[in-house]
Amino acid sequence: MRKKIFAALLTAVLVAGCSSENDEPEARQTPSPTPDTTETVTTDTTDTPQVTPAPAFEAKYCVARLSINTDGGAAVNSKEKADYRPCTIKIEADTTAWNYEGRGRIRGRGNSTWEWYPKKPYRLKLDEKASVLGLDEDKDWVLLANYRDPTHLMNTLVFIMGEALGMPFTNHSRYVELTLNGEYMGLYLLTEQVEQGKKRVDIDKHEGWLLSLDVDDGPAEAPGAVDNFWSEVYRMPVCVKCPEAEDYASPNTLTDDARTELAALENAIASSDYDKLAQLCDVATMIDYLLIQEFVYNVEVAAPRSIFLFRDKGEHARWTFGPLWDFDAGFDFDWAHMTTGHNFFSDYRETVLGTDPARHISDYSYTPSFFTDMWRSRQFVSEVKNHWKTIRPRILSEFWPEAKRYAEAASEAMERNASRWPIGKDAKTEINRMEKWLSSRAVYMDHIVNGYPMK
Repeated sequence: MRKKIFAALLTAVLVAGCSSENDEPEARQTPSPTPDTTETVTTDTTDTPQVTPAPAFEAKYCVARLSINTDGGAAVNSKEKADYRPCTIKIEADTTAWNYEGRGRIRGRGNSTWEWYPKKPYRLKLDEKASVLGLDEDKDWVLLANYRDPTHLMNTLVFIMGEALGMPFTNHSRYVELTLNGEYMGLYLLTEQVEQGKKRVDIDKHEGWLLSLDVDDGPAEAPGAVDNFWSEVYRMPVCVKCPEAEDYASPNTLTDDARTELAALENAIASSDYDKLAQLCDVATMIDYLLIQEFVYNVEVAAPRSIFLFRDKGEHARWTFGPLWDFDAGFDFDWAHMTTGHNFFSDYRETVLGTDPARHISDYSYTPSFFTDMWRSRQFVSEVKNHWKTIRPRILSEFWPEAKRYAEAASEAMERNASRWPIGKDAKTEINRMEKWLSSRAVYMDHIVNGYPMK
């Protein structure tokens, strides 16, 4: 009889981890940043087994199971819009209310991540808008492969920082294990597509602006596209994400008008005119955005790549930096072995904006001055210093522990992913290295920010 009781209790423990029997995704007890996941069974003097439950994670941390089957088993081997594959999508979550099944389409996405690595990222478009894993309903979703990120946390940490700092329209992280046409594809980060929309970048689709500063989408790499141009002042590669040509009042002038609108902001930055900048731009968000880029040493700023700006319609609407996007080239990524090394965290003493940004004293001296000329403004530098003081104490006390909860809930999935896509890195080891790097980087950033010259 005692064996039956013991077996029943042990079974209950093993299924408890990320599960919920409720119909609504209620918050559950959040563990400490480094919970002990060991299950302990003891027997008292009456032979009644006592079980210490495994830690339970809130629904958002848990890894869901995502199955996608294309019609006829068609291969997903292109990222072109014309090559979307119709498919059936099924999500099984540990929170019943988050289960989903429906029809949609899938294609590849990304640039270097699509071209260089065997584990591919994907773009999903549902036939009908739906809430996915508790996120606001929409049709468009992204599956980030995180192939070269051995921690699976780089984008997640930055999303956590952006949301906690109140940066508008910051993406969220949901982890899934993907099975595509019956083949296990590993652990993916499911998140929102950066685009105009009521539940995304909520600007007017006809008169708002969402711009991407990105060399891959710009005139040099995508010549002849109707939605890209070189910026007027800093000659940066720009792609217009919103409005789309068919939504704009005069499609033939779309890029010319976008260039003119952006040039006003560029001129304010080029002149280091703080008052003018404050009229045209959300300065506080701009500073948070740039401090995050520097803190994680995101060298994509120098290209630039994956830099977004948006502005809604209206006479008093201001440009806002964001949403934050694409950070697996940060954290001291080893570009010398970019396709095979997957090396990060070697040196925390490098800069992309610089120790003296206005004079380009930096490891990336060619970073566009669009991101650095405001350091000639004494008031701007003063605000940078003040913003850092509010961010600094939260990094290791709040942002990083939150990121680690995702890692703890996904630890077994990370092991399965490593078996499917071995890159010679152990996730737990790399997460520990990331923590040490972040700690050292925060101290170094104190030195950098305190040393910014007050012109």
